Amino acid sequence: MTNELTDDELREAIVRHEWDQFQRTNNEGGRAACQGNWPVFHQMRLAQFLTWERPLLTSYAADLDAADHVGRNLVTEKYGRMMASTAPENFTKNIEPYIPRLSEERAARQEQVIAQQVAWAKDFRERYPKLGEAMRALTTTEDTPSATSFETYLRGELGTYSDQTFERYEAMIGERAAASPQRNITEETLLHTVQLGGFDTLEEAEASQA
Repeated sequence: MTNELTDDELREAIVRHEWDQFQRTNNEGGRAACQGNWPVFHQMRLAQFLTWERPLLTSYAADLDAADHVGRNLVTEKYGRMMASTAPENFTKNIEPYIPRLSEERAARQEQVIAQQVAWAKDFRERYPKLGEAMRALTTTEDTPSATSFETYLRGELGTYSDQTFERYEAMIGERAAASPQRNITEETLLHTVQLGGFDTLEEAEASQA
């Protein structure tokens, strides 16, 4: 089925699949408002996947399918993993025993990827401060029980990827970091985000911020 889709159709299918899993994610305080906001969810997730090439898209689509087959929900797991920082006692007691444990090697490789992306996000925020203000807090040290940082969110998401998907993601980040000049994936993602929101450029979107 995946082979029959164009790249853009595959991206849309992935966003819809994530949305379906998001709808089955139980929030401790009841259903979250964002679970009813398809337009924003679609914009934010599609913007990310527009930076991905087909092999990574195909691998992640397979992850979502495989999760369905065994009764896993990768979106639920992503938010659960974030709680290692935002609600550590709850995580240790109620979540950690029930999700796949990452090897030390995998966790260390993820941290290298995360460090690169946090550096890119910091650079973006310095150049586009108004757009930066609208983003999540940057680092895990800024987490609160009700607010999750960019770093913690990324750590939660990477932890749900299969080994194959993570290897492809890691390679993508490495290639962008090695490019001259570097290709800042945060900037690319935010450019897609504002373009999906009706702006032509980041400069135009920055100027529109109050």
